[in-house]
Amino acid sequence: MDIKPPPLPTTTGEITNTLNHYYRGELARMTSWRDRIDRTSNWAITVVAALLSVSLSTPTSHHGVLLFGMMLITLLLMIEARRYRFFDVYRARVRQLERSYFAQILMPEAELNPDWAQSIAKSLRAPRLLLGYFEAMQRRLRRNYCWMYAILLMAWILKISTPKLQAEGASQELAHSWSYIVDNAALGPIPGWPVIAIVVIFYAVILYGTLRRKLDDGDFPHGEAHV
Repeated sequence: MDIKPPPLPTTTGEITNTLNHYYRGELARMTSWRDRIDRTSNWAITVVAALLSVSLSTPTSHHGVLLFGMMLITLLLMIEARRYRFFDVYRARVRQLERSYFAQILMPEAELNPDWAQSIAKSLRAPRLLLGYFEAMQRRLRRNYCWMYAILLMAWILKISTPKLQAEGASQELAHSWSYIVDNAALGPIPGWPVIAIVVIFYAVILYGTLRRKLDDGDFPHGEAHV
């Protein structure tokens, strides 16, 4: 028995109805992935708040807690970048429909790319990720994570440079020498100098990733609202 494919819409009304349902479906998938992104960001914020409370509330807490927080935030950033790459696929389709179809209905423009439907069709037939992994990490780093890294860095500097936050419980408000800070930065058998050097290099990479922008960054230079 031959199985016939479902009939394609032929009239203008059927095509319009199909596009409306398709738009709702793509919007739902985009919203679902956006919700996953927000969950990861919420986990990261919760982790930062908890580790700040643990490390700065008592002098007996080790500064390594904040270093561990930096590593954990990096792991969450990597997870969020992966989710963002999938979100960006559906976001691109939704924006293409909004820009080239619905906006054209509301206010027609003479200059319109006639191949907008072809790009969506190609994406549906052969879905592929539009963003590289590190580019996705950069976008999330610029949006949210750079501030979390900055807060952890300031807390770590405060922890190793404030005698009152050390286990000895000294009465001084600030460190009396640079060697005192280096000694406090030691991590188990690792001396303070290598630990400080690693943190400086790590934050240099974070700063570079935050400030570096490509000449063509998609819709983002225009201030569009979709993340």
